[in-house]
Amino acid sequence: MNGYSLSKERFALLFAVMLVAASGNTAMQSLMPSIGRELGVPDLWVAVAFSLSAVVWVLTAPHWARMADRRGRRALMRLGLYGFIISMLVCGSVLAAGLAGLLSPMIVFIVFILGRAIYGGWGSASPPAVQAYVAARTEGEQRTNALAAIASSFGLGTIIGPALAPLFIFDPLGLSGPLIVFALLGAAVLVALAVRLPDDTPKNPARGQIVGEPWIGGANKGSALTRDGGAASPLRWRDPRVFVWHLIGAIGGHGHAALLGVIGFLIIDRLALPLDDAQQSIALVLMAGAGATLLAQWGLIPRLALHPHGLVVWGSLLSAAGTVITGVSETVYGITLGFALASLGFGFFRPGYTSGASLSVEPEEQNAVAGMVTSVNGVAFIAAPAVGVGLYGLWMPLPFLVTGALMLGLALWVSLRFHPSAPAG
Repeated sequence: MNGYSLSKERFALLFAVMLVAASGNTAMQSLMPSIGRELGVPDLWVAVAFSLSAVVWVLTAPHWARMADRRGRRALMRLGLYGFIISMLVCGSVLAAGLAGLLSPMIVFIVFILGRAIYGGWGSASPPAVQAYVAARTEGEQRTNALAAIASSFGLGTIIGPALAPLFIFDPLGLSGPLIVFALLGAAVLVALAVRLPDDTPKNPARGQIVGEPWIGGANKGSALTRDGGAASPLRWRDPRVFVWHLIGAIGGHGHAALLGVIGFLIIDRLALPLDDAQQSIALVLMAGAGATLLAQWGLIPRLALHPHGLVVWGSLLSAAGTVITGVSETVYGITLGFALASLGFGFFRPGYTSGASLSVEPEEQNAVAGMVTSVNGVAFIAAPAVGVGLYGLWMPLPFLVTGALMLGLALWVSLRFHPSAPAG
């Protein structure tokens, strides 16, 4: 990369490590509502499978973030890719067997959950290792630019994954085909990593921050890194400077996760299309949402220069409106427009929460608050998708109306809690 200590080839390899995992994971998320319906399993099972993966990711990610400065970073990248490849092969193979009628739906989803747990446990090793590898070889503004470019791979993956998934649906694998294809792509990246990326012993300290599991519409901004590998300053969860921001993040994060958990089912049911055709509509809607999120974070936020609480308020209002529009729309156009508007809002909301929490503490506490923010974002995906699907089973528009009301209430509370002229945090 021009201006970086890293060569273009090495940077491209690191980018590919992040991109293939993000695109593969979000492709699977886009496919699972259709696969679940094809297998005839309850929608709640699908949501629970991803919730359990999120639990494992949240529990193991801090360990890999600490290990990134103690073991070879290339070794951890390979471990993360092994986790991704094995998970996709296990999930794809068992789903193919289930779709062919060779296994019962219950057996299929038990094995599928185990496969997802492999990704949650091992897949979380790659992101902090990639970050630390980049940070140890760059300085100052070069490091900032390199890390921002690496972080963009997750956001790009949220568009590429759902977009490519319908193209990889083919006989005899059917809907499970994309999972096998992404496993093969991951294997190709693993081979390139082993052959072309030099072995790395962490002589230059640089600790990668915890990164959340990639979700559609949940583009990750770059996290801070510490070059000295020192311990983060103690920061308590109930510290009044950050507690209110974590509460904001938890409320909005649960609303976002609930929306993502039910959107695929809504498209299938509302449009009443054959599952293969519905998958194309799901891909279109999710691509629009991911694009809107990236538009907010990469294009609009740098130009609007809003305070963190302003980003939260406007993001909550937009997401409330978009979520309600999504829930009541009867056409693919209306659903796409509503979901894109909601995703635009959450694209404002998440950086507002992140920057608000960051600006509320001292420089030596940045690593601690970054870890807290990532934990809050990850915890939202543990229960909210399943709760959203449960509400959806009661009445189709219910999770969208509840999420809209939640985000509207959050916007009103934050606008009252923070005076417009008050400094952030």
